[in-house]
This record gives sequence, structure tokens and C-alpha cells, in this order.
Amino acid sequence: MESFLQIAPHSLAIVLSRVAAGEAVEAVGAVGVSESDELPRHHTGYEIFADFKAENTQQHVWNQRITEAVSETFFLGWIDEHVLLIQGKEDHLEVLREGWMRRSLNPPRGFNIKYLAIHTVIVAIFIRTC
Repeated sequence: MESFLQIAPHSLAIVLSRVAAGEAVEAVGAVGVSESDELPRHHTGYEIFADFKAENTQQHVWNQRITEAVSETFFLGWIDEHVLLIQGKEDHLEVLREGWMRRSLNPPRGFNIKYLAIHTVIVAIFIRTC
């Protein structure tokens, strides 16, 4: 008999793409959010996650649901230099999905959110049972 072991329940994959330097300057200039025109240099996935949380908790004082949902999520991983994995309660993940559909969820600085992927099983390990 073959089965899968669920490693990361209640998780969400945020697929990101890097913003070109020219695009970022235009976007930042239009919104007026940044103090400098340089893109941030992230060194680890956790730093990208921290920036994602900062962008969404500082900017959404008008939307308490997004602020609460983002503050209650946890860093799960960073895959292939463009997939941010987060974990949280299903209610909070649903708020993030809704926020993304309404274009009110902000990406980390220097990135765009391409799409969100729901993952009830992020990593599945193949197990053989006798």
C-alpha cells in the first residue's frame, strides 16, 4: 500500500517575480512610498517574508482584516528563488487570497505577485507500508 504524508497543512505559496529596476522606480514614484529609488537586496527568504509582512501591515491600516491575517502568518520556506511559502489559519489564508484578487495585497519591495497557490500538501513524501 502506498500513501502520502502531509508535511505542511494550511499553507499558501506566493509566486513572485522580480521587478525590473525601471519598473520599480516608476511604480514607487507614482505611489510615493519609497525614500530611495534603489530596489532592496534580500539575502534570505525570511527577509523577503519580513518585507512582505511589513508592506502589508504598515500599508493596510484601512483594512484590518489584511493586517491581522498577514501578522498571523508564519514563514515556511523560500523555493527556487521566487516562491514564498507561508502558513497560517485557513481563515487568514482566505483573507490573503481575497486581498490578492482585489489587488489590495502588496508584494515585498522589488517583486510582483504573479499568483497565489493553495497548498494543503506542500511537500509529500512517498511512503511504502507493508
